Amino acid sequence: MFTLAAIAQILIALAFVSIPLVRHRFGGDAAAAADRELTRQGVRPAVLAENGLRFDAGGHETWAPVSFAALMLIAAALNLAGSEWGQTLSWIFQAIILLANALIIYSNLTAVQSVTAAFAKKGDPELARIDVRGFLDAAENAFPRWVMKHLTYARHAVVFGGSLLVLIALITA
Repeated sequence: MFTLAAIAQILIALAFVSIPLVRHRFGGDAAAAADRELTRQGVRPAVLAENGLRFDAGGHETWAPVSFAALMLIAAALNLAGSEWGQTLSWIFQAIILLANALIIYSNLTAVQSVTAAFAKKGDPELARIDVRGFLDAAENAFPRWVMKHLTYARHAVVFGGSLLVLIALITA
């Protein structure tokens, strides 16, 4: 059963690594689309970079998913080795992974509200003029359709389904 848990954990790790890979490949296109939308709105595109908003694989878009992938690979290696630490850490790491993925979904669903609130908090009149939904939609539409429609849902299915398999394997062991 621990081999099944380890395979699921490796698949979960790959699902998390897909985030910075896609951002690296298509983030420049998303940033360019957001810049065009801001120009259309009469806002300087540089205001995004000046306020730390990025669409590439930099910052937390890399370190967070890579860290989650590393947790899964550590647990998978220990489970494959038959170590009791694999079981213990799997319980802890799967809880972290499930919470992280739920937060990712929440963040995606509330992106417009969150970015609008963050812009308002800055008190910058230029940021306040931005139609946040418009510029986020422009950035999202720059990613290939398969990324937003298929890869995103597949990643969530792998993370949640794989975590369920890991927990079942741990319970039945």
